[in-house]
Amino acid sequence: MTGVDRPVRVLVVDDDALVRAGLTMMLDGAPGISVVGEADDGDRVQAAADAHAPDVVLMDLRMPRVDGITATRRLRSRQRPPEVIVLTTFDTDENILHALRAGASGFLLKDTPPARIAEAVRQVAAGEPILSPRITRRLMDRAATQAGAYARARATLAALSPREHDVVVAVGQGYNNAEIATELDMTLATVKTHVSHILTKLDLDNRTQLALLVHDAGLV
Repeated sequence: MTGVDRPVRVLVVDDDALVRAGLTMMLDGAPGISVVGEADDGDRVQAAADAHAPDVVLMDLRMPRVDGITATRRLRSRQRPPEVIVLTTFDTDENILHALRAGASGFLLKDTPPARIAEAVRQVAAGEPILSPRITRRLMDRAATQAGAYARARATLAALSPREHDVVVAVGQGYNNAEIATELDMTLATVKTHVSHILTKLDLDNRTQLALLVHDAGLV
């Protein structure tokens, strides 16, 4: 999460030079965003992250040497990792699910309007995951049908207290922190503390993975 006194720092990762140039031009002109670096393949992402300290990485999915899912997993294993938005033309169920399991906070298609991509960058930097409604529905349908997913999710969520359980259900319903605070009669600070503690307790990277777990358990 960035401070209010500086723009969101973005790293653009794509093997197509024209795509990188277009994204850089578009995002550098958006309020509150600064493109600080580029990488042309997944095997150069770690070095680029070291050099530029991005808050958000826009990650292509298919690249010649190291794919975006592998690069995302490596990034998210770092101490204080950047958030990752996968930006691709390939929206198969498997790609979406693997990207989110790897720790991506968002999944967008390359035909997403520029203003929506910029808004997604700001939203993810603020700690809110981003998925289009169409992708969310497909992803949840896929996750719910996987063999054993229901039992595993239920067993995992059994570790939560009743109040934590209320919070995770609200996350699964797509509520943001402010909406959860209103719905459950909590302060915003208390909701943030609960969410952070739940992610740590369940060994999850972000709210999107938590929402997947809730849907796997059939709670929404």
